Amino acid sequence: MDHGDEVIRVYVGVDRSQLLAVPVLEYSIKRHTTAKVEVIPMLDLPVPEPKDPRNGQRTGFSFSRFCIPKLTGYKGKAIYMDADMLVFRDIRELWNIPFDGAKVIIQQEVKFGDESTQKIGAPKTRKKQCAVMLLDCNRLDWDIETIVRGMDEGRYDYDELMSQLIILEEEHVKYGVPFEWNSLEHWDTDTRLIHYTDVYTQPWSACGNKNAWPWFAEVRRMLKDGSLTEAQIQTEIDLGYFRPSLLRDIKYRHWLPSFLHGLWDKKNAAADKLSGYIPHKAVYEAKRNRQRVIKAYEAKLQAEKNRDDQKASNS
Repeated sequence: MDHGDEVIRVYVGVDRSQLLAVPVLEYSIKRHTTAKVEVIPMLDLPVPEPKDPRNGQRTGFSFSRFCIPKLTGYKGKAIYMDADMLVFRDIRELWNIPFDGAKVIIQQEVKFGDESTQKIGAPKTRKKQCAVMLLDCNRLDWDIETIVRGMDEGRYDYDELMSQLIILEEEHVKYGVPFEWNSLEHWDTDTRLIHYTDVYTQPWSACGNKNAWPWFAEVRRMLKDGSLTEAQIQTEIDLGYFRPSLLRDIKYRHWLPSFLHGLWDKKNAAADKLSGYIPHKAVYEAKRNRQRVIKAYEAKLQAEKNRDDQKASNS
């Protein structure tokens, strides 16, 4: 049921490399609704690091969604989204999904996995996600320090937390967000929200994503009405967060006949590479650092086990 003047609060998980994607997402949300919407980017929240690095965040904002109830003062409802998304329908359609006694509503199913995993940079399978969530903050007592402590105490690990929401009883999790509201690398006429979930092929960092055109079109609308400027995009390019060819794609690609798109993309990709651009440089560096820390941690655990085994054999 729609509650008139109720403000739809959308909390967005984001790192610095995708920060300018947030106003594009916000613009797409507000363009399709007359509801009052507040979009809140969650950048660099003070989140504790688990003692076991294998339980650490896979992105700079993996744990941000668990901070939302506290950020709301444990009041009302909220939506969580990732920054790498675009909305095509009235968000009230998502907001008004009934909780039916649950505390959280997450994705119902995964569709088109065979199709969307065939492209470069895609995972082998598409897992059900919590990238779009509805939260009943009145009934969620989440505290991120307590949640991380649960991993430190061995009560659950990262995958159980993120994929299974093990911190909630099963009866409090409703699988009610349609795939169309978290359409993973897929677009058709039923898509409500497209999720550019594959970092390697996101429109602002890679050429040739076949579903990039709605994002380009949204940015063109923003440039036309002044909601966004070329200077803002250029700043992200200069900082290395967006690819150098992005403005050319936004301004000109849609004028080309489709049979020229492949050649256009190859030329842009070659120019980007020649410029020294490295897609998601900071993200991948953080990932490599994480792997090094994990490797050192596991070596330490193995050394301690070997010492214990040696002591046991000598006793």
